[in-house]
Amino acid sequence: MPEQDGDAKSPVITIKKYANRRLYNTATSSYVTLDHLAEMVKEGAVFVVTDAKTGEDITRSVLTQIIVEQEAKGQNLLPIKFLRQIIGFYGDSLGGVLPRYLEHSMDSFSQHESDMRNIMQNTFKGLVPMERMEEMGKQNVALFENAMKMFNPFAQVDRSADAAASPARPAPESGKSEDIDELKTQLNAMQAQLAKLVKDRE
Repeated sequence: MPEQDGDAKSPVITIKKYANRRLYNTATSSYVTLDHLAEMVKEGAVFVVTDAKTGEDITRSVLTQIIVEQEAKGQNLLPIKFLRQIIGFYGDSLGGVLPRYLEHSMDSFSQHESDMRNIMQNTFKGLVPMERMEEMGKQNVALFENAMKMFNPFAQVDRSADAAASPARPAPESGKSEDIDELKTQLNAMQAQLAKLVKDRE
C-alpha cells in the first residue's frame, strides 16, 4: 500500500513513473517533471509516486531525487557533515529511531517558521526582537529533549536510579548518543544563525 502523509482529508494525487523515467500526473492527465513535483510539495499537495508497471510505491526515492536536484542548483540546505552522519546511521540499531527524531525536529522548526520569517522582516525594519529568538530556541531544545524521552521513556528513570546508587560513577560512554547530540547541535545551529544575523544588525 502506498505510503501517505499530510492531511488525511486532502486528496492524494497519484503520479505514475514509466520506464522512460517520465512522470504522469493522473489528476491533471499530463506529464510533469521533478520541478513540478517540487512546486507541488511547496504548495502542500499530497501525492504518491508509483511504478507504472509494478505499482510499487517509489515516493521516497523520487522525493530524494528532488532533493538531490535542488542541492545541485546551488541552494545547499544539507551540510556535508550532516549527510555523513545520516549515512553512518544506515544499518545501525538507531536507524529506526532517527527518522522519527528528525521528523519531530523539523515539525518543531516548521511550527516556528512564521515567527522566524517575521523576525527576518522586522530586522530590515530596524526592529530586533532578540527575546523572541531566544524563547524559540529554548522551546526547540525542550521539544528535542521530549522527543528523545518519547523514544526511550525509561532512560531518564534508569539514569536517576543509577545516580542514586553510585553518584560518583561516571556515565557510560555512547558513541551514538554523541551522534544524536551532534544532530541536535546541527538543528539548533539554524536558530543560532538567525540570532546572529539579528544581532549583527543592531
